[in-house]
Amino acid sequence: MTNILVTGASSLIGYGILNSIRSLKKPYNIIGSTIHKLSIASSLTDVCIEAPICGSEGYIDWFLKVIKDHHVDLVIPSFEEDVIFLSNNRKKIESTGVKVVLNNFELVQLCNDKWAFYRVLESNNCPYVIPSSLSSDFNELRSDFGLPLLLKPRQGSASKGIVKIYKQETFELYKEGIGKKLMAQPLIGKDEEEFTSGAFCDGNGGYYGIITFKRKLAEKGYTNEVEVFKSEKIEKAVLDICEILRPVGPTNFQFRFHNGEPKLLEINPRFSSSTSLRTAFGFNDTLMAIEYYLKGKIPKQPKIKQGKAIRYIEDYVFYS
Repeated sequence: MTNILVTGASSLIGYGILNSIRSLKKPYNIIGSTIHKLSIASSLTDVCIEAPICGSEGYIDWFLKVIKDHHVDLVIPSFEEDVIFLSNNRKKIESTGVKVVLNNFELVQLCNDKWAFYRVLESNNCPYVIPSSLSSDFNELRSDFGLPLLLKPRQGSASKGIVKIYKQETFELYKEGIGKKLMAQPLIGKDEEEFTSGAFCDGNGGYYGIITFKRKLAEKGYTNEVEVFKSEKIEKAVLDICEILRPVGPTNFQFRFHNGEPKLLEINPRFSSSTSLRTAFGFNDTLMAIEYYLKGKIPKQPKIKQGKAIRYIEDYVFYS
């Protein structure tokens, strides 16, 4: 039986990956790793392992031992920190013979710095890029971007750490971080015109399949409500961006519409929090990844079901 290790098994992305695997007819032996002593990951896996903090001292040796002890065939990292760490150590990990679901190395590095990401797209005359700046001059930014404007962390995801600036007094509180940690952008589009696209990319400037949701975000920044949305403009934007960045495998693109045209908020070169939702509507990119990275099977565009979905909280009880 194929042994699959899912890291970050207690994260929202991890749950989505695990549930997507469990929905498959073919059984897989699932090993989940998590830093939490108590989580429902144990109910979704065959083996649940408590993990040290990703990147901590001794982590790589621990990780390689897990691969060896559990005869792991495929590693699927979930959250961003794991993707970056495994990408940086992919040669050492793949020397064991295990396959790892990882995107283009250069893209993983690039997406870890939103300013560098912006500069690459700008230099390629990408029409979907949002103007950005490292200026710490409030009057200059107000003139270029208007108010309110955004101060966005150069690193991070899920809208964490974004500050909306309405006046100079607030700007002054964050001014020192611009350049080193923050970058400035205009406020683009509306909250109700935000979209997330999951594409399985081919590494050659295109993609094999795609699904797009119109979405609403939860307070913590992850997707909370979705509606399947067909948009030729977004599909063309994803294709054009793929031609520049050459992503491979599961890749998440986030857009807002501005003056009727899609503008790129960010790319996550990995599975995203919408993984389980994509599977529910017929786009199981977890299955695509398993077959692509293990067997070299080329994915096909699946038939997408139409509808809406909402996330909710439920209880999972561990009886003594």
